[in-house]
Amino acid sequence: MNVAEIRKSRWFPLVWLIPGALALLALAILAAQGLRTLEPVQAFIAQYPGESHLPDWAPVGFPAWLGWQHFLNAFLIVLIIRSGWLIRTTTRPSAYWTRKNSGLLKTKKPPKKITLEQWIHLSLDAVWGVNGVLFVILLFATGQWVRVVPISWDVFPNALSVGLQYASLNWPVENGWVNYNSLQLISYFVTIFVAAPLAAITGLRMSPAWSNDWKALNRVYPIELARKIHFPVMLYFVLFIIVHVTLVFASGALRNLNHMYASRDDQSWVGFWFFAGSLVLIIAGWVALRPALLRPLASLTGKVSR
Repeated sequence: MNVAEIRKSRWFPLVWLIPGALALLALAILAAQGLRTLEPVQAFIAQYPGESHLPDWAPVGFPAWLGWQHFLNAFLIVLIIRSGWLIRTTTRPSAYWTRKNSGLLKTKKPPKKITLEQWIHLSLDAVWGVNGVLFVILLFATGQWVRVVPISWDVFPNALSVGLQYASLNWPVENGWVNYNSLQLISYFVTIFVAAPLAAITGLRMSPAWSNDWKALNRVYPIELARKIHFPVMLYFVLFIIVHVTLVFASGALRNLNHMYASRDDQSWVGFWFFAGSLVLIIAGWVALRPALLRPLASLTGKVSR
């Protein structure tokens, strides 16, 4: 491959993007380490070590349902990102899917034809949405919501303190079994109650289920706006996954994996093996998103045509 071909490649931006990002990261680390030598900054960290106080009734530990929900949400969001990227990059659809116009779903207008990639993306979205509603219900029913919803203003200075501690590579002492640090709390809150609903609302606006006959609503909420929001939200989820996985392994992998997958607070390998099994299933799902396997599955719910 010559220089001209390299420059035309979709991966060419990484030639300068990755070194640039590493240089910025190094500067941020040096700046944070310098700031931590200042007495006012040290006093600020001492006053706000990184955790916002929880009420006495806050639950300790993680119930088993939260481990299952963690796996299901991880599995579905990875496949949703994968199928969404297929929609964005596929120039020639491998097949089309048309809903069966019968029974309770029978309408006067003929069903819309969508690509196979759109079908799997929307199907995964539907499952993710139902699972998300169940997840939120369980959060509030069991009191776990108090760990991912800010309930006092000191969460913000504590989050700033945690960010500074992370950036300086002198990390805060954490005990996620009892209480997340404030930066985790805010990031989980944004992911659950902001990013996920935005993904669902914008995805619905872009789906065939949204009618062109809703003139007034379409003027208020144009599809162009949904597209401008939907893709950045997907990028947010990608960034969240990268940072989340990195911190899980960098801040005590075995204990963190036990919290997330085994509902126990120790250094055993139980959570790791649950995680390894979930990773195998996620990889299998990723590989399975191909036309040869999707066609027979899609044909169970509609007509598949070339």
